[in-house]
Amino acid sequence: MTIAALLADKTTKTKAKTEALAGWLLDGSLPAEELVAFAETAKDADKGTCIEAIEYATQRRPDIATDGVFDFMVGSLAAKAPRVKWESAKVIGNTAHLFPDKLSVAVAGLLVNASHEGTVVRWAAAFALGEILKGHTAQHADFLASIESLAAQEQQNGVRKKYLDAVKKAAKK
Repeated sequence: MTIAALLADKTTKTKAKTEALAGWLLDGSLPAEELVAFAETAKDADKGTCIEAIEYATQRRPDIATDGVFDFMVGSLAAKAPRVKWESAKVIGNTAHLFPDKLSVAVAGLLVNASHEGTVVRWAAAFALGEILKGHTAQHADFLASIESLAAQEQQNGVRKKYLDAVKKAAKK
């Protein structure tokens, strides 16, 4: 079955589509770059499903993300669709340690999304920013102040907790 056929199948629920795509990524039958190439021209709903599959797969195997996949995720942070924003942020969080030279651009997009009206978008941005902070990147000192400021401003406990947990873990290293 092709990516297009799977996503067009009205009898298969979105979660099952995501799991199928992630399975193909994990077993090597679908290169992540191929899924990204499909997602680049897909409608937002299908793009979100493709990115969610990459997020699911990178939880288990971050190494499936290539430079092109990471760049696509960073670019997708500016998408209109909230689901695309939050799934992209989660992929960035899962794979940030593999792309230390690309984090400044990712951080800029994540900081924009940290102010989004949608709680899930903010939570995903907090997750990714926290993972980057825990990695002790070169911009750690500058970045720590931004995270602490975001935590102080955040009204939602779940989002604030993501920031505060990252600050604590980063301080222990």
